[in-house]
Amino acid sequence: METSLPVAERPRRPEWMKVRAPSADSKYFDVKQLIHGQRLHTICEEARCPNISECWGRGTATFQILGETCTRACRYCYVNSGRPSEPVDPLEPLRLANAAAQMQLTHVVVTSVDRDDVPDRGAGHYAATIRALKAKVPGCSVEVLTPDFLDVEEEALRTVLAERPDVFNHNIETVRRLHRRMRGAKASYDKALWLARAKELADYPVLTKSGIIVGLGETNDEVVDTMRDLRAHGVDVVTIGQYLQPSAKHAKIDRWVHPDEFRWFRQQGEELGFGSVFSGPLVRSSYRADEQRHAAETGRGAVAY
Repeated sequence: METSLPVAERPRRPEWMKVRAPSADSKYFDVKQLIHGQRLHTICEEARCPNISECWGRGTATFQILGETCTRACRYCYVNSGRPSEPVDPLEPLRLANAAAQMQLTHVVVTSVDRDDVPDRGAGHYAATIRALKAKVPGCSVEVLTPDFLDVEEEALRTVLAERPDVFNHNIETVRRLHRRMRGAKASYDKALWLARAKELADYPVLTKSGIIVGLGETNDEVVDTMRDLRAHGVDVVTIGQYLQPSAKHAKIDRWVHPDEFRWFRQQGEELGFGSVFSGPLVRSSYRADEQRHAAETGRGAVAY
């Protein structure tokens, strides 16, 4: 079991990283009850997202499929890692769609753990989830945040894109220099860039997206270089947010990135031509994902939080 950092060893959070607890009159507790009642997982809980009070309070959540155990162990991620003890649940897509319908979502974000133990790496389960959502919640847009589909990348992409998700996201996570150190030997910076070009395999105008974590030891110029690589590979939307060290065994925070720097990242992204740039200390890949999509499609452009 992972342990949190002792209070005395935790880096002191600056004021701009403070978040509010859920209020009694928000939708937070209704969302929590529904998700737990349907035996679903969310990245909000599994990764200890700092925005959980805000997002659940607004009645939204980011669903995590393929179980709660990831076959990878990225140095920045709190999601449980190891060997999954249970097979993929074939009824999970239906339960997820039922929850989305009850929540009256108009934009649904679905992510997952890595499942290197499954032959198609979970691509078929993604496809089944998209189908279930479109059948149960007609008219809603669907965003998928996928793993790298190790060794079956193209076949898996075709399987997922055949169901026509509105947004395809694969996070680059960090800069080239730090990528292998933070993500492990199985991961590849160049492969992440290749996955970002999902629109080349799609037969419809899919929106593509990627996310970067800062505070892991990168320089600001390296962040811009990473954005430049993403844009060169056709990525439409990029998110940039502060890394938070979830436990003593995870990578240490290198620095607290100031809000002024996030505004600078936003400006650089605008100049590079992204349709949407969401950049801020508490921004995460699926944070206000409906607004990210709307900004890209309407030309509203970059946003800083």
